[in-house]
Amino acid sequence: MQANAVESKHGWTQLADGYLSKTPLFQFILVSLIFPLWGTAASLNDILITQFKTVFMLNDAATAFVQSAFYGGYFLIAIPASLIIKKNSYKFAIMTGLIFYIVGCGLFFPASHLATYSMFLVAIFAIAIGLSFLETSCDTYSSMLGPKANATMRLNFSQTLVPLGDIMGIVLGKYLIFGSVDNLANKMSTMHGAARLAYGEKMLQLTLRPYKYILIVLVVMFIIFALSPMPRAKATKTVEGSDEAVEDRPSLGETIKYLSHNKRYMKGVLTQFFYAGLQTTVWSFTIRLALNLDHHITDSAASTFMIYSYIAWFVGKLVANVFMSKFSITGVLTWFSLLGTLSLIVTFTIPSMVAVYTAILTSFFFGPEWPTIYTHTLDAIDEKRYTETGGAIIVMALIGGAIIPAIQGLVSDFSGSMQFSFVVPTLCYALITLYFFIEHRFEKKHPEEMQEH
Repeated sequence: MQANAVESKHGWTQLADGYLSKTPLFQFILVSLIFPLWGTAASLNDILITQFKTVFMLNDAATAFVQSAFYGGYFLIAIPASLIIKKNSYKFAIMTGLIFYIVGCGLFFPASHLATYSMFLVAIFAIAIGLSFLETSCDTYSSMLGPKANATMRLNFSQTLVPLGDIMGIVLGKYLIFGSVDNLANKMSTMHGAARLAYGEKMLQLTLRPYKYILIVLVVMFIIFALSPMPRAKATKTVEGSDEAVEDRPSLGETIKYLSHNKRYMKGVLTQFFYAGLQTTVWSFTIRLALNLDHHITDSAASTFMIYSYIAWFVGKLVANVFMSKFSITGVLTWFSLLGTLSLIVTFTIPSMVAVYTAILTSFFFGPEWPTIYTHTLDAIDEKRYTETGGAIIVMALIGGAIIPAIQGLVSDFSGSMQFSFVVPTLCYALITLYFFIEHRFEKKHPEEMQEH
């Protein structure tokens, strides 16, 4: 009763399934502002891959370890993060994520001075731990902050802010890391021995610059979050013999057993795996594709293509939100996925800069994919007491962002063609198209089972 009184005081009432009677605007905006923070970190990885490849003389497969460290952190921490959410609160998990993010950014200070690839990977992994906490909590939390019927639209709104963070990350990288040199690979190709080593260390010092600004934002967000009252938004059950409502906390084993037997949920997790790999690999290698197709372009100019990609992604989200508010969500995603697949077919088959532009166009179709797959898969969980762990396992599917880029890197190294290697994300997008086509047919036959319908 005390918990209900607190919630009423702040203007929202928590329902038994964890959703709220209405969306608390300030809290929802505050959670949504966390979303661009992980976009910034992810897009900076695309800059770091190009920088590290030249300085550390890496092949394409080795550069993919940046994404392996990044998304490997997501995979390993998602379940522990869900357990922390279950025992504490979404707010506590978000603050924990911000602390790890701050520590990871701080590790760029010693990494830039030690100038070893492994130390940078440690810093990136620490950031990924923080982001795993943030995504595991914020993705589910955003969808729960209001009535169930609008869960998909809420998460799509929050996810619409992610491209703004991606744009900020690539702009910081373009001007603070790439800004002082035209083409690092060309410049260092004429250097040898101690001169090359010294210049490489100087370039690695530049990687520290954007993380100084990110640290300031993170500390401010942490303070605001610590001082703000937040809904718990967790499923409850009534204690037998009384009217008291307590949070329903099933064991991890019980949860895994339930989820593993939920076929629609498991198909959604697998689809999220392919989508995470698809998005990561396209963005990881777009700059490299541009540099390969146009040998006269500079690193800084090539990074501009990523700004265009994130703008296309942002616009794609806005357009998709309009379509999804009027038409079937699974129908809209089927068409977006199909057109994205066709765009990537052009990317790996046309040997000109047209391939770069169609890779950018693909980002437009990325727009609604991640949040829609997430909430669509979460909606397949009928028993809402399994929501926290269910959301964590979907986040674990981000391990696709570590595996698929590595596969594309291997294809590039063995085939000798960066452009041909884009056949890997094309196949991923084709599988995602098939998933949404099947789900759309299911929706037409069983509309009553689609909570977002």
